[in-house]
Amino acid sequence: MASEVSKHPVVSREQWMSDRKAFLAKEKEFTRLRDDLSRQRRELPWVKVEKEYIFEGPKGKEKLADLFEKRSQLIVYHFMFSPEWDAGCPHCSHWADNFNGVIVHLNHRDVTMVAISRASYSKLAAYEKRMGWSFKWLSSHDSDFNFDYHVSFTPEELKKKKAIYNYTMQDPGSADREGTSVFFKDRSGNVFHTYSTYARGIDMMNVDYQYLDLVPKGRDEGDRGPYWVRRHDEYDR
Repeated sequence: MASEVSKHPVVSREQWMSDRKAFLAKEKEFTRLRDDLSRQRRELPWVKVEKEYIFEGPKGKEKLADLFEKRSQLIVYHFMFSPEWDAGCPHCSHWADNFNGVIVHLNHRDVTMVAISRASYSKLAAYEKRMGWSFKWLSSHDSDFNFDYHVSFTPEELKKKKAIYNYTMQDPGSADREGTSVFFKDRSGNVFHTYSTYARGIDMMNVDYQYLDLVPKGRDEGDRGPYWVRRHDEYDR
């Protein structure tokens, strides 16, 4: 990538402006397509959540319906943190570094956002303190929630390298995977699952990736993926 950048074309300001305006037309087309895709996403059918899930968090035991906190919309980030681990996934931690600042804005648009993992709440609380986060994080350790929403996998599935992840039968590669799910609660208290996205589907929720896509080197990952990511307190070690 360094050699590619060093050989990059350099033109006059006039040529740069001409090329930039031509590319702006493509960006506007993409924006319109994205708006239309978002509209179609909101129009997808829902499914009623019939099973009762119990989570453990800072308020003790809570049901899924309790997590809305008097709002009608709930976003759940499926944070990779298996019960056997002593620290959360560094890549999910990368995403979670974006949460604290945005949640207050989401709250004022009738949206509550939480993270949910399978590790015990004591582990989550200790790791959250280490990372300096304050968003609400709950343990689904004693429920089927992670398995039902296809972000956790049984030993048998891992052994066979076959499980449903990202709507496809594949090798999940880990006992827990990343994702985001959305729920809606109506005035009668009924809860509906409206959307879930996984893998590259959560890219747009990562703020620094959006900035990296603007700079000359881009993400600079090649075919290695985010190999460079560390927990934010480990970069200088």
